[in-house]
Amino acid sequence: MHRGKGMKFVGDSRVPAERKPNIPKDYSEYPGKTEAFWPNFLLKEWMVGAVFLIGYLILTISHESPLERKADPTDAGYIPLPDWYFLFLYQLLKYKYAAGDYVLIGTIVIPGLAFGALLLAPWLDRGPERRPSRRPVATGLMLLALISITYLTWESVVTHDWEKAKEQGKIVETNIDKNDPGYQVFKGQSCVGCHGSELTGGTGPSLIGTGLKPEQIMKIAKEGRGAMPANAYKGNEADLKKLATFISKLKK
Repeated sequence: MHRGKGMKFVGDSRVPAERKPNIPKDYSEYPGKTEAFWPNFLLKEWMVGAVFLIGYLILTISHESPLERKADPTDAGYIPLPDWYFLFLYQLLKYKYAAGDYVLIGTIVIPGLAFGALLLAPWLDRGPERRPSRRPVATGLMLLALISITYLTWESVVTHDWEKAKEQGKIVETNIDKNDPGYQVFKGQSCVGCHGSELTGGTGPSLIGTGLKPEQIMKIAKEGRGAMPANAYKGNEADLKKLATFISKLKK
């Protein structure tokens, strides 16, 4: 109630009855130390973000993504590699007591303890000090996490077979007639599990461009070669001939 001005009703007690213009405060007494959040600070943040976004878009256009061949769920020999920020966990699962029978330790127990310790760090060390040397618990946890992640990432990179990874992901242009009777025999046998549905290889070698004659392929199917056991083919002679003829005609 204002004397002589009548009564003003406000729906929310937090809303002032008298609205004043939003004029930034005078920060001339603190040069370079503070500024108005709107629009000065936000405008600078948006400009910096726009520069980085434009730069990122230019990089994605100028450098194509390192695409690999089409994913083949029947290729049991393909070794996937996670993105760089998961390499330390990938390396952890290569150790004896974090994989195999102990995979639960490597996937849940160790990561759970590590990230749990980092989450609890503010409560484990609640001192008012801000210097790292006077906060041994928080500093120790951060250094341990940093050293562990750096080492495991480095170990994963230097021990990975990059040449084999490049070869297994190489895009091979093929022209396979999947209506061919020979391909139908191939698909009905156990060949797909080792050589892939596209015959580009998996745990077994690629069957494209082998240079082998049908008779040689039939002999390998019966007697085996290398890691392929004898009598891997379980069909009749006529279907085997169709399969061997089909494979002998495949070219890159």
